[in-house]
Amino acid sequence: MTQHPILRSFLGNAPAWYKLTVLAFLAANPLLLAVAGPFLTGWVVLLEFIFMLALTLRCYPLQPGGLLALEAMALGLVTPAQAYAELTIGFPIILLLIFMVAGVYFLQDMLLAVFTRLLLRVRSRTGIGLLFCAVSALLSAFLDALTVMAVILMVAYGFYAVYHRVAAHRREEDEHDIADDSRVAPPHAADLEQFRAFLRSLVMHAAVGTTIGGVCTLVGEPQNVLIGARAGWDFVEFFERVAPVSMPVLAVGLVTCVLLQKVRWFGYGADMPTQVAAVLARHAQAERARHDALRSVRIGAQAVVVVLMIAALGLHLAEVGLIGLGVLVLATAFTGVIEEHRLGDAFRAALPFTALLGVFFVIVAMIHTQALFAPVMHWVLGLEGTLQVAMFYLAAGGVSSISDNVFVATLFLEDIVHASESGGVTPAQFSHLIVALNTGTNIPSIATPNGQAAFLFILSSALAPLIRLSYGRMVWMALPYFITLTVAGLLAVIYLLPGR
Repeated sequence: MTQHPILRSFLGNAPAWYKLTVLAFLAANPLLLAVAGPFLTGWVVLLEFIFMLALTLRCYPLQPGGLLALEAMALGLVTPAQAYAELTIGFPIILLLIFMVAGVYFLQDMLLAVFTRLLLRVRSRTGIGLLFCAVSALLSAFLDALTVMAVILMVAYGFYAVYHRVAAHRREEDEHDIADDSRVAPPHAADLEQFRAFLRSLVMHAAVGTTIGGVCTLVGEPQNVLIGARAGWDFVEFFERVAPVSMPVLAVGLVTCVLLQKVRWFGYGADMPTQVAAVLARHAQAERARHDALRSVRIGAQAVVVVLMIAALGLHLAEVGLIGLGVLVLATAFTGVIEEHRLGDAFRAALPFTALLGVFFVIVAMIHTQALFAPVMHWVLGLEGTLQVAMFYLAAGGVSSISDNVFVATLFLEDIVHASESGGVTPAQFSHLIVALNTGTNIPSIATPNGQAAFLFILSSALAPLIRLSYGRMVWMALPYFITLTVAGLLAVIYLLPGR
């Protein structure tokens, strides 16, 4: 049935049932407020927002979530002043997303060279999986996880396109649709399917790598910046406080990667076909022949900027967002990127999520205004010692896996800070709860693509349909990591934090 033009215009290409659901939410909320009061209505608005996060693949949640946030302010569930106050608290994370992500965008040539060499030089099935996981973890500890994944997806997409063209017997100058397998010759069809499985393994290992590396440092994930700022921890202190949990989780993640590559369970462990490797090696050799001295200079300059960035973060020379601004200036000044439109491309990757984060903070302000989580927090904070920290880890992880880890971190963080300021928890217990929040929102959230921005980024990329990486397959491939990493994190929270 043809949609009415008004419905077609509303939320664009989102399914009709989704549009009608959003409209029903917006219509029902004022009635519910009049009948049930602000507390219950606030909870319903929160669940509606989580519903929109869970269906990110149907419609990016900025617009429907933003409508909910605007309605919450119109209904008096939160005031614009309270929302603005919440945004100012989250200013460090906003700066991170605006400047650090944009700065790292101009380091892609160097990152691309690293992953290309890994892919072509390491032929061991186990070795290549472990290297992609470990290198992604290392880079994500200092760079933005989305940028790391963007580079990996770029490498994988480029190599897939090269082989698909050869498999379809198309010349480089011919027009070719790499999503169309109709021209793929039968001798190449089996190799193409195996190559897809190989790329799926690498992409998922790398995605998990961004998680187990990102949990370790202040800049590894967006919510880490917010958590560290509220706790008063700089880069080094953050690493030291979280290390009793993050380091065992990192080790377990790498061991899990090796085992999955060896036993070939859950869709892992495919080898790169020999014919594909030969085609890609010839292509890489031809590309190297085209490189000039200018590109080498630019890659070298990018490597120097990375070293300076790591030093600045480690020494806490400035707030993370300002360091990101410095990276942006240096990376563009010494690589010749001075055109305004080219700078705009870098910001385009981060600003949609930054705007969504603004909506997060409005919803969080509503939660605090209506004290929605007060009963849950009172129950958790009423527990004692290890049980309190363990339950907090599980609660943060459980909600993150169906929602969004940045959103959940902002939900729980203020309650921990308030409990500390009011004397409800000791300084040692406050530190343990902060660590539990950081690791809980980072680790169990890999259960579904909704919980990790990097996972959603993969799923919404041009590569995902080419290598047959669907939502269900991603959940299945993430399952072994979810089990081993979540259990490792829980045991570390219980037994390894100082004073346990």
